[in-house]
Amino acid sequence: MLLGKAPSVLFWVDMILIIILLWMVINQIIIFVRSRRAAKIVDNEEFKKAMHHAQVIDVREEDSFKAGHILGARNIPFSQFKMYIGGIRKDMPVYLYEQGKALALRCAIMLKKEGFDKIFVLKGGYNKWDGKKKKN
Repeated sequence: MLLGKAPSVLFWVDMILIIILLWMVINQIIIFVRSRRAAKIVDNEEFKKAMHHAQVIDVREEDSFKAGHILGARNIPFSQFKMYIGGIRKDMPVYLYEQGKALALRCAIMLKKEGFDKIFVLKGGYNKWDGKKKKN
């Protein structure tokens, strides 16, 4: 029996791993909730209807953008997004996309913190886009 014995090193390693795992899960839940408050997820049709009266921003890295992007989009890579947020107009809707939507949602959270209120993210990202594209 373990009565009277001190917990082993493996017990403490397991506890630390469980705490780290719980922190990661809680962090993902917080990001999910914040992103849902920051932006509306829109499908291709809604994105197409509104994109001509909005700022369309591709948050993928430059090489991915150059390989192909939504026609009319400009590139502000996620890695540089904080630096260039001042170049985005607050008086116009912002439509974000990338390969999926995780990074675009993180950018939406940043925009929301800066006072933007019309933020939209393309559901499925560039991979699911069926509209006009520009390919190099």
